[in-house]
Amino acid sequence: MSSWRAISSWICDVAEYEAHIPVLLNEWVDALVVDPDGRYVDATFGRGGHSRAILARLSSAGRLLALDRDPEACHAGGQLAGQDARFHMVHRPFAELAEAVAEAGWTHVTGVGFDLGVSSPQVDDAARGFSFQKTGPLDMRMNPQAGQPLSQLLQKVSEKELAGIIRQFGGERFAGRIARAIVQAVHEKQMQTTADLENVCFHAVSRSARHGSTHPATRTFQALRMWVNDELGQIREGLEAAMRVLVRPGGRLAVISFHSGEDRLVRDVIEQAVSPCTCPPQFPMCVCGRVPTMRWVHKKPVRPSEEEVARNPRSRSSRLRVAEAVA
Repeated sequence: MSSWRAISSWICDVAEYEAHIPVLLNEWVDALVVDPDGRYVDATFGRGGHSRAILARLSSAGRLLALDRDPEACHAGGQLAGQDARFHMVHRPFAELAEAVAEAGWTHVTGVGFDLGVSSPQVDDAARGFSFQKTGPLDMRMNPQAGQPLSQLLQKVSEKELAGIIRQFGGERFAGRIARAIVQAVHEKQMQTTADLENVCFHAVSRSARHGSTHPATRTFQALRMWVNDELGQIREGLEAAMRVLVRPGGRLAVISFHSGEDRLVRDVIEQAVSPCTCPPQFPMCVCGRVPTMRWVHKKPVRPSEEEVARNPRSRSSRLRVAEAVA
């Protein structure tokens, strides 16, 4: 067990893992719900904070379809569906958003919203294996019923590949040292729980980096979670699916992200629909014939207020980008 657990000066970081509080809630709903009679998709139900806010804005004619790949989130959504006939819950990843909309019998939607990343209830449950604060299995799957847990993936990954994953998804400067230590621990069968992974990360970094403002395992746990769940691939597919169902002008897309890599991907995928021309810049006019299908409403991300950050520290890294369909 590393000395991290004894350092009380870092207890403030635990606020990240308290009960889930929706971030940028008013800004997200204000941007998304442009027609109270419309049909909306909450692509990341979580525990339903954003969905309930949408329902509060809808008329009796409005409808809301929610997706989540976490069975526990779907259970919570099923309870809400039993209370509100305007709401329907679907157990699907948001990469399958277009299929879910088609199965609902909808030909179009008025708005699609995303709240990316891991939810606090997932982190708080030690059995899910997301947190270095709690000892649990090396799992990290958003949907424990599908895919391979982290423990299995670590048995097959090379040191070089693992270092690339930790560097790309976590921005970890000690990625090589951490990957080497993880692979060695796996080989020696000393990598069984999240506590083992936390301990390896802690001792793999330099002594000077062990007692900074951020726990040495933070970026590695984030990177491994994103790898296990193919989060960036899911985001790309989900955004592209969302824009396919926003077929009427004015249909809104609102996306909250927490990780800089997520935010860049959101920006770039939407920008491809806003500025789709592929002609070389030296051409005097467009000849490719590709026309915009989206326009920016908030290209510069909306950030939480100082009051929200003080009330909910988890919101401090959040960013909201908004676009709307033009054709």
